[in-house]
Amino acid sequence: MNSSMIGKIEKAHRYAKEPERVRIHSLESTFHGGHDDHTVGLKDGQWHCSCHAFSSHAVGTCAHVMALQQMLFRMLSEDDRYSGDSLAYSPAAAPLAS
Repeated sequence: MNSSMIGKIEKAHRYAKEPERVRIHSLESTFHGGHDDHTVGLKDGQWHCSCHAFSSHAVGTCAHVMALQQMLFRMLSEDDRYSGDSLAYSPAAAPLAS
């Protein structure tokens, strides 16, 4: 491996430890829930989930969306961190473990 690639790998390791450098604007994911797989995503500032709870409640969130908000908290804009239900993840209520 050449020295240029070694430097890039080292830089990538440093960046990976600083998730606040990244802002996620859109994503599409498969979430393996307790009963089924669900498509969960963020597009144009709106979260979506294919689960029944998301589509049947007017609050605009579900456990799958809230879990992703917790996992990606430092990489989401403030609006996307809290969009949906007012009970969505708040770092003051339950800080993430390091």
